[in-house]
Amino acid sequence: LDFHRSPPKVSMAMRQTPLTCSGHTRPVVDLAFSGITPYGYFLISACKDGKPMLRQGDTGDWIGTFLGHKGAVWGATLNNEATKAATAAADFTAKVWDAVTGDEVLTLAHKHIVKSVNFTQDSSCLLTGGNDKIIRIYDLNKPEAEPQEITGHTSAIKKALWCNNDTQILSAADDKTVRLWDRNSTEVVKQLSFDMSVSSMEYIPDGEVLVITYGKTIAFYNALSLDMIKTVDAPASIHSASLHPDKDFFVAGGDDFKLYKFDYGTKEELESYKGHFGPVHCVRFSPDGELYASGSEDGTLRLWQTAVGKTYGLWKCVLPGEFSCLMTNN
Repeated sequence: LDFHRSPPKVSMAMRQTPLTCSGHTRPVVDLAFSGITPYGYFLISACKDGKPMLRQGDTGDWIGTFLGHKGAVWGATLNNEATKAATAAADFTAKVWDAVTGDEVLTLAHKHIVKSVNFTQDSSCLLTGGNDKIIRIYDLNKPEAEPQEITGHTSAIKKALWCNNDTQILSAADDKTVRLWDRNSTEVVKQLSFDMSVSSMEYIPDGEVLVITYGKTIAFYNALSLDMIKTVDAPASIHSASLHPDKDFFVAGGDDFKLYKFDYGTKEELESYKGHFGPVHCVRFSPDGELYASGSEDGTLRLWQTAVGKTYGLWKCVLPGEFSCLMTNN
């Protein structure tokens, strides 16, 4: 061997190799990450099979399934510490779970299908929204107490999220509006109206950014003023988008089975990947920004590297020249 020769230059792009997480038997319609904990970070998925699943976030390894719903699960979330989970379902209930033991802690009865669940930062309150058009705030320390109710939407609520240090609430509904509410007065502070239903909404506390998708458009707003920052049009109808924690990139997925990655600054499309065999319903960056997860009509979750070729989780970079990243568990 000639040790004095410089290594060959790699001119070809690395190939994205997503990790596929199987286990669900129906479309995956929502997913969420926890914050970074002493045990890493975690991922929960909501599925029409009625069986939300908890996974290790960086590897996709299955940890457990939350059993108890009697219908499709439309929404799922974890608290920051990954000690509690909440789910929203077609059986007219939201449930709160112990995410360590998997035990059901609370069942919160609703009058219609529940679509959205979201914890306050201290995990003391749960926000719900769904087809009965009412936003509800449950005090989890007083589960027998009636929830606070906020009315105003005229169609089913798709998403309801705490914002501004849990003093305000953002909601998106099929009435083609996104509304910002004051938690105490329950009054609307600001409202956005669109020509079509909003397909998804993500709130980024750091910098107060709101990511909204509708049709082929990915739109970014200031979450406090609801002033528009920018919009980007994708090549296909988009169901979900997520902004990288450092705000360098955002990713989106939708009807054409692809994941798109864009430069947030220039709005340029950087990459697109096809891995799913059905429309992409949900996509989210991990809390460390090293990967993003997607959930699809095909019943799978896939984990994608933000920086292709980096050794991280189950991805192990191989020699230049082989142009791919391998998974160490294969």
